[in-house]
Amino acid sequence: MKKSARNTFLPTDRAGMTARGWDELDILFVTGDAYVDHPSFGTPLLARLLEAAGFRVGILAQPDWRDLDALRIMGRPRLCAAISAGAMDSMVNHYTAAKKIRRDDAYTPGGQAGARPNRAVIAYTAAIKGAFKGLPTVIGGIEASLRRLAHYDYWDNKVRRSVLVDSKADLLLYGMAETALTAVAKRLADGEAIETIRDLRGSAVLVDSCPETAVQLPSFDEVAKDLSAYNTAFRLTSEHTNPFHGRPLAQQHGNRWVLVQPPALPLRPEELDRIYALPFQKQPHPDYTDRIPAYDQIKFSITSHRGCFGGCAFCAIAHHQGKTIQSRSIASITAEVDRLTRHPEFRGTISDVGGPTANMYGLHCGDPQSEQACRRSSCLYPKPCRHLVQSDRLAVKLLHAIHDNPAVKHLFIASGIRYDLLPKQPTYFDELLAHHVGGLLKVAPEAACETVTRVMHKPGPDQFAFFLEHFRQRSQALGRRQAVVPYLISGHPGTTLADMVETALFLKRHRLKVEQVQDFTPTPGSLSTCLYYTGSDPFSGAPITVPKSEHERKLQKALLLWHLPANRKLVDEALRLAGRQDARTELLDAPPKGPTGQRRTTRRRR
Repeated sequence: MKKSARNTFLPTDRAGMTARGWDELDILFVTGDAYVDHPSFGTPLLARLLEAAGFRVGILAQPDWRDLDALRIMGRPRLCAAISAGAMDSMVNHYTAAKKIRRDDAYTPGGQAGARPNRAVIAYTAAIKGAFKGLPTVIGGIEASLRRLAHYDYWDNKVRRSVLVDSKADLLLYGMAETALTAVAKRLADGEAIETIRDLRGSAVLVDSCPETAVQLPSFDEVAKDLSAYNTAFRLTSEHTNPFHGRPLAQQHGNRWVLVQPPALPLRPEELDRIYALPFQKQPHPDYTDRIPAYDQIKFSITSHRGCFGGCAFCAIAHHQGKTIQSRSIASITAEVDRLTRHPEFRGTISDVGGPTANMYGLHCGDPQSEQACRRSSCLYPKPCRHLVQSDRLAVKLLHAIHDNPAVKHLFIASGIRYDLLPKQPTYFDELLAHHVGGLLKVAPEAACETVTRVMHKPGPDQFAFFLEHFRQRSQALGRRQAVVPYLISGHPGTTLADMVETALFLKRHRLKVEQVQDFTPTPGSLSTCLYYTGSDPFSGAPITVPKSEHERKLQKALLLWHLPANRKLVDEALRLAGRQDARTELLDAPPKGPTGQRRTTRRRR
């Protein structure tokens, strides 16, 4: 790529700074991801935002944290370093649910593993502090966001302190952080010391005492030793996630307190529009010669909204992006489509338009007063809130507007959808099946057993069965050959082998064969992780069955993949242990076995 084209990216070295006439940066971004100048990557989005606000910013992508000279390549920044592990928690990025090392990293050129350290926020912050003595450090991103308080860590199998304490950073910003980080940059530029920035929404800091206005959580020492205290901390935290009425939270760590301010207010459409209109190049930095798998997946996708009100127990999206759906305007999205059609590799296909859940675009609470007082974690579970506006009018209008662009030949929806919303969105459903399914539609029932979906806070199997029937009937009427790809979780808290047998039978009876199953991984911030660690529901106190042994988890996964010949013996064992030999005929096309494990036979009469 020509030098002039390289200079359209944010600086990553001294040459890039010189090309812009800079002798120093204001803010140095450090990230565990490769630098892809695309709004789907958090660090470039924030860096472009600060650039637009007049700050000189540079990006150190996947630096060698063991080499201080590598961190000094662009010199000491004037204001601060902004540090993130990247788009994924580094421990999730590095290890499978079985705690085995992953061989690849989708956010690294060539998919190579090992480009970022374990517990990257801690490692990068320590390295920056070593390279630039006394430089203010601000941590953020998904890893810092979901580890802002004391939390159970699956890989250490213990409760760890707030990452703010372990990293010794000056300030933690949680959530999407656009508003908070811009405010920090401006206040530092105005000469304010970072130690005095204590009042920002969406931030966490260390203080010497618990403020009177804060909700006092059980201390780190208490939650590390007492399961009931851990449940109490989780419950209190969950009660104050609404940005309109949430109070500050304080949790003692030794002689100091982690003070977490209420979440940032949701962005208005015009604020989101301004962010996505920034001059993203929609490509990896030209210094990379190898492909970046994560970029290949999203390069022709468009984010239409953020946030999720589904409230699934195993998901932490709402803890990071918020429950409120924040939708861009149709004009903003179609303008981005127009820019995308001029991408050098664009051939007429947009791979996705969506967010955490595609068919939540444009949805909102119909009663602002109730929204500001709401304490529900989900607008859908256990039943849809009466204030939820579920109309598909805006979503359908958006699809039509994108299709009006003559350069767009195909528009697919690859983001997951909530099938329990579709009965209220008939036009969107028809549009989806007629024009926007690339042969396979992703949905996430996660389980097909009522007792398990109840723990997961997901719709039950009856709703999934209704959706499947409608999907197949409508697809057939349209003359389209397309299928559903269901995402399922094995080993989730509250799941027994008998529950997995019911799920396997559901799959077979509904002609579904899944190729991949996600082993449940307890990740910081989710209700499911709290259930896994404590073995009880933090809201009701009811005990929860937790499958923790490696062999039981293996059996559960095998049941969901019952159709694979390699799993036959494991399925057989699972049926025996669950006392469901009667299901052997249906799942394995084999007669039930007797108590000794021998097949039952009928003795021929002589």
